[in-house]
Amino acid sequence: MLIPNIMELIHSKTLSIKLKGQMKKMIDSIVFEIQRLYVLAAGGLVGGTAPTEGTTPPPLGGYGGAAPQQAAEAPQGLFSSPFMMIGLWVVIFVGFWMLMIRPQKNREKKLKELQSGIKAGDNIVTNSGLFGRVSDVGTDCFVVELGISGRTVKIPILKSDVLGIREPVLTPPPKENADS
Repeated sequence: MLIPNIMELIHSKTLSIKLKGQMKKMIDSIVFEIQRLYVLAAGGLVGGTAPTEGTTPPPLGGYGGAAPQQAAEAPQGLFSSPFMMIGLWVVIFVGFWMLMIRPQKNREKKLKELQSGIKAGDNIVTNSGLFGRVSDVGTDCFVVELGISGRTVKIPILKSDVLGIREPVLTPPPKENADS
């Protein structure tokens, strides 16, 4: 937008001839730099060098129309194709599924099977770490006896709160000898 407005101003009759010459040199210099940067961004010239000051830069379309085709082409690389990028995302998703989601689903499935297989008399451990013995099985909960040696209390626990079938280990750790 700016350059066409300046060009119109140069061609108008309101500016002096000296000022027109200076502005034309300035605009030519700006256009040269823009074209030089365009050629460098498009992959350089056929000879491998950019135009230098004093030489005629190529038109904005490049030499022989080759630069716009090179600029329009995607960069050559392993994932330059859109299909390769889609393939990369598919591989990432499948890897994520295999490493994270699938093992978690398998653990949940095994836990559901374990929870549905618990019957009265089984010793269980809950998610909160409480040990107890199942005394009754309901549709969505167990009645669990908590406590030891005749001091028990029966409480209902949801089936989903049962972590597994396990008896508590109540033996104290061995005492270390002071002599050794």
